[in-house]
Amino acid sequence: MIKEILEGIIIGIANIIPGVSGGTMMVAMGIYDKLIESITHLASQFKKSMRFLIPIFIGIGIAIVALSRLFEFLLGTYPIPTNLAFCGLILGGLPFITAKVKNKGFNLSMAIPCLLFFVLVIAMAVVSETSGLRADLSFGVVNVVLLFLVGVIAAATMVIPGVSGSMMLMCLGYYEPILSTINTTIDSLIHFDLGGLLQCFGVLIPFGLGIVVGVFAIAKLVEWLFARFEVQTYWAIIGLVIASPIAILLNTDWSTFTIIQLLVGILTFALGWFAASKLGEK
Repeated sequence: MIKEILEGIIIGIANIIPGVSGGTMMVAMGIYDKLIESITHLASQFKKSMRFLIPIFIGIGIAIVALSRLFEFLLGTYPIPTNLAFCGLILGGLPFITAKVKNKGFNLSMAIPCLLFFVLVIAMAVVSETSGLRADLSFGVVNVVLLFLVGVIAAATMVIPGVSGSMMLMCLGYYEPILSTINTTIDSLIHFDLGGLLQCFGVLIPFGLGIVVGVFAIAKLVEWLFARFEVQTYWAIIGLVIASPIAILLNTDWSTFTIIQLLVGILTFALGWFAASKLGEK
């Protein structure tokens, strides 16, 4: 059980850092197939699946709680270098995905999903017209539905090797407010602030339900897509990954721009690229 919790912590760390793929880390640790099988066969192998999944999810939860405050601080204080580091992580991991379609040719059936997902991600970033800090999380029917859908999308990308769920949250403008809500929940628990807890639960419950539904529903879809349209699916992922740095930069707070921040950002971009490329080699 300790081993599974530690594996969950590694997956959680990967999932909270935009650009680092939890799915890739699962592949690197040799547990991806077992995790997907446990999710897709939960009903038929309930006890066996839960014995494996529960410690994994405990580890993921520990990592998210431990790191959410750090990333909220970095994004609030140093948005440009931090976001450029995320862009480096995203693009540095791209060769891991392109290797899957190497020597497979290229035709219209591959170009369409690539272009479609590229345009979709950019469109989501443009339509949002806001940075994550200003995303509307006030309680209401529309926002509850949106949080649920965002959870589904984040979960879908979490289980795909080479794609980062937190990267998608950032593109949608929900990454920073979700981090902030997690931190506020922890503070409310420490101070026994019931009003604060209720407000946070109004955000985290629909988002969490979306993640649960997304993980279990999308895992079957991902399994089916890779079995029948592997190359086209990878080209769709490539389009998504290429567009993501553009979407993140569109939603970056550039009001703090200075030459020093830009130079530091170039350095963090290079470090992110290097780190992701090394992870992809494992």
